[in-house]
Parts: sequence; structure tokens; C-alpha cells
Amino acid sequence: MPAPVFDLSYTRLPQVLYTPYQPTPAPAAIMILHNNALAKNLGIDTKWLSSGAALKFFSGQTPPDAYTPLAMAYAGHQFGGFSPRLGDGRAVLIGENVAPNNIRHDIHLKGSGRTSYSRGGDGKAALRAVLKEYIFSESLAALGIPTTRSLAAITTGETIMRQKPHPGAILVRTARSHIRVGTFQYARLCQDETVLKTLADYSIDRLFPEINAPNPYTELLSQVIEKQAKLIAQWMSFGFIHGVMNTDNMAISGETIDFGPCAFMEGFAPNRVFSSIDHHGRYAWNKQPEMAYWNLTRFAESLLPLLHADEDKAVEIAQERLAKFSEIFTAHYNHLMLAKIGLSPDMDGAPQTLSAAMSMLAAHEIDFTLFFRRLTDIAGGESEEGFLELFPQETGVKTWLKTWQKLRASKDYDPDIALAKMQTLNPVYIPRFSQLETALEAAEQGDMDAFNQLLAVLTAPFNEQKQYAELVIPAPDTDAHARTFCET
Repeated sequence: MPAPVFDLSYTRLPQVLYTPYQPTPAPAAIMILHNNALAKNLGIDTKWLSSGAALKFFSGQTPPDAYTPLAMAYAGHQFGGFSPRLGDGRAVLIGENVAPNNIRHDIHLKGSGRTSYSRGGDGKAALRAVLKEYIFSESLAALGIPTTRSLAAITTGETIMRQKPHPGAILVRTARSHIRVGTFQYARLCQDETVLKTLADYSIDRLFPEINAPNPYTELLSQVIEKQAKLIAQWMSFGFIHGVMNTDNMAISGETIDFGPCAFMEGFAPNRVFSSIDHHGRYAWNKQPEMAYWNLTRFAESLLPLLHADEDKAVEIAQERLAKFSEIFTAHYNHLMLAKIGLSPDMDGAPQTLSAAMSMLAAHEIDFTLFFRRLTDIAGGESEEGFLELFPQETGVKTWLKTWQKLRASKDYDPDIALAKMQTLNPVYIPRFSQLETALEAAEQGDMDAFNQLLAVLTAPFNEQKQYAELVIPAPDTDAHARTFCET
């Protein structure tokens, strides 16, 4: 059982960007989940991962010998208000693993105790929050959406107070990097261009080594803009709502990070909000592109000293790059959404057919996932009955279906290629609110069966499993009273 050889290259950055920190040892640690598939991808021995040595390492009982773990510093705009000093208040970067493909990944603990950035918090995590991030991150990964991942979940033997007492836990998560837009905002606040430049150089070397341009920082901005535009398009194409798109929750790697008040929309409403604290709909489903652009503007502002010595010229360069966000997002989103209904942008009438479908969905709050999946079933030769029963009578859905079928009968249309694409974009299973809540409640009582069942189907979301037919159907009026919380 060879132990992984972890490194910590982040410590080679200026120390103003982090604080050395040893995780608080968990008093009675038990590993309740470990992700063997992810471990294999990372080159981590699965026997080691399930061993007592791994449990002690991830629960803070055996600190690394060669380096000291750290809590990362960052700033952030939270619901539009700027906080100059946030940072890892309940997390620690415990190491970095270089995978067989030579890609470096952070090994990060959440719920490992109070740090200098905790701002009065306890630094701990409740089991339900850990399990929620575990299942959402693995669900997004299975859907093909860039995301942080979950390597293990550990109960600590503690009781954590939130709205009520909860079992304590630690999440072991991985990412290409935990560098955020807020990290660059913090570096800019240092008023030392060396700090900002060093962070940018490190980010390029680690995340964008292909950059080879006269001004690499301009290209860094372009790369981050493109990755975020495509990420938001993917979120929206699956009905995912992040819920708290603050600048400290946007990773420059283009990975989904931090799963607090997030959810997959069930009944389709473009302005759907699940967060209990988003009273004005800032981070609604249809506001996510706007908010990503807003966050990226803050990122560009942080980079201005590196873009050009003349500030006016730097602003011009930033605006030029930011202007491309809408084009990239729109093209990617339209491509994904048309592919979900088996059409393509170059087909006459396809965009109008998609627009009509979205209007129909919104008018009747039709289940987003079921609509696209049952349309996929029709494309695969099944009857229209299951699709039509999603709609109330006299909605015009039959007319829409005839238009869609007519487009699919076009001369150059290849139904097999279109179906294959639909089957990779329209899942059978998503983390449905009521199902997940039931599983989390049971898990906190010590029964992991429902959670493990959900995890099994969500990590193979495109494969229908007849024995789990009940997990396909939403509970009545779920979205009407669904609320999610940060749980920090």
C-alpha cells in the first residue's frame, strides 16, 4: 500500500497569499466514503485510500513530514458587496498530487477546523453539507461538467451546530486548482505588483502551460473568460443553478467550485432561485451568464497592471477580451441546447423550434430533465405517450412535436448521430431535491443506503436502471418549496 507522494507548490508563492495551518485532528474519525474511480485517475493506490493511514492523514492526525499544509487567502464580492479578506475559513490545502498524466491536483480538506480566516466561525462542516458536495460534484463530473471532485468523506465524531445539531464531517476534495477570481482580487489589494505577477505566472504555468504569447497575461484573461463561458453554458443546459456565484466561488481553472445553495431545476422557470439568502434573484438560472461576466470583469480589473503599463490601454485590452464572453457563451449554449433536441444550428427553423420548446416549458413549468429525456426516447423509437403526458391538455405540444419531427425528416439529417448526441446530453437521473433531502436526513441518522443508491445512479446518469424507476420521477410541487442553504 504505497502512500502517495504529495507536494505543495503553492508554498512557493509569496506568503501573503496563504497562512500555514495544521488541520485540527478529528477525535473519532471514520471514513464513510472513498472514491476509488477518482483515486485510480489520480494515480492514488485504492488500498491506501481505504487504509487507516489515509484516514489518519485526511483527518489531521498525521501531518505531512515534508511541508506544512496551508489555508489560502482570497477576497470576494459576495452578492455584490466586497469583502477584502475572506480565505479558507474551514478548509486546508493539505497537499498536491501529480497524476499519471502529469497534471497536478490539489488535495483539499473541508471541515478541518478554524483558521485565521474563519471570522468567528467554527471551521467545521456538518455531515449533510459534506455529503451534498460529494454527490453534486460527482454528479456534475458524470455529466461531463468541469468540477472539483470528491475523493473521500469522513465523519469526525463531533456534533456541529447549524440550525440544529448535526454530525461533523470532513470532505476530501480535489481540483486542478483552488485559485479563484477572489485570489487575484486579494493579490491586487496587496499593492505589490510582484505578488500579482507571481500569482499570474504560477497560474499560467500550472493551468495554462500552452500559453505562448507576447503578453501572457492578456491570454490568461482570454482563457479564463472562455472556460467560464463554456462552463455556464453547460450548467444551464442541464438545469443546474449554482446559487452563490460570488467571486470567491469562481475558480479560474473553469471548474465548478463550492456547492452551497445549489440545485438542479425540476419544473422549468427561467428565473428559478433555490438559495435561501438570494432574495433578489441575483443568481437565478437565467442570470448566471450575466453574473459570470460581472465576476470576470472583476478578474480583468485585478489583472490591469499586468495587461499594459498605460492604465487606459490596459482597460481597453480588458474590455476587448471581455466583449468575447457573450459570443462564446451564446454559441456554446445554443449548440448544446439544440443538440439536446437532436438538431443543429445550421438547420433552417432549428433555433425557432428550440425557442418554442423553452417557451412551452416555462409556460407550464414542465420538468426540465424529463422533457429532454423523453424526447430522446422518441428519437430512439419509443412512443410519444410518455412525452405528451408531461403536458396539460391543449398546450400546443403536439403541434410542436410535428414541427420537430418534420425537421428530423430533412434530407441531410442523420438520426443515428443526432440520437447518440442526445443520449449523452439528456440524463435519466439528476440529484432531485426531495430525494436528496430524504437521503441526507437518513445519512445523519446513520443509514447510508438511500444516499449510496442515489450516488450509484448519479454517477451513471445516462443509463436507465429499471430497479430505480422511482428516482426518475420528481415529487409533486418540489420547486415550490425547495430552499437550499450555505450551511457554513
